[in-house]
Amino acid sequence: MELTLDFPRVKAIVESYTEKVDSLIDSYAGNKEQLISLLQDIQAEFNYLPQDVLVKISQKLDIPLSQVFSVATFFRAFTLKPRGRHLVTVCLGTACHVKGGRRLVEKIERDYGIKPGETTKDMRFTLEAVNCLGCCALGPVVVVDGKYESKMNPDKLDRVLRGYK
Repeated sequence: MELTLDFPRVKAIVESYTEKVDSLIDSYAGNKEQLISLLQDIQAEFNYLPQDVLVKISQKLDIPLSQVFSVATFFRAFTLKPRGRHLVTVCLGTACHVKGGRRLVEKIERDYGIKPGETTKDMRFTLEAVNCLGCCALGPVVVVDGKYESKMNPDKLDRVLRGYK
């Protein structure tokens, strides 16, 4: 089997990526005080913070790379690891745990072969487990891409996740 690469297509993808990154950084017009906002925009675009982009931010905004990485790793909202297209967050706070939250995590681990903090091989789902989402009366709660699903059970979880294929 011979492997052939469509170099013009690969080049176009890389150029598009570079242009998008440059455009996002330039939109902050060198305003170093807006680093967190810029990182939020970068993560919204790529679903994580690519290291090469952090280096570019450091260079273009003249911020020490250590400071950029410091901010990127301090806030839990940011991730340096690629995430799936859909973020699945399962609450494991006391109320959700008692009502079956742990069973939901175990089901995802079994069905999708990932543990909390991991992403499926097809980059479709990233699983997170959190200590509390603040909606205990609705538990157990699963959040998929910001959409809260309450009173979750394994069968309902299957139906919800199938909708994200």
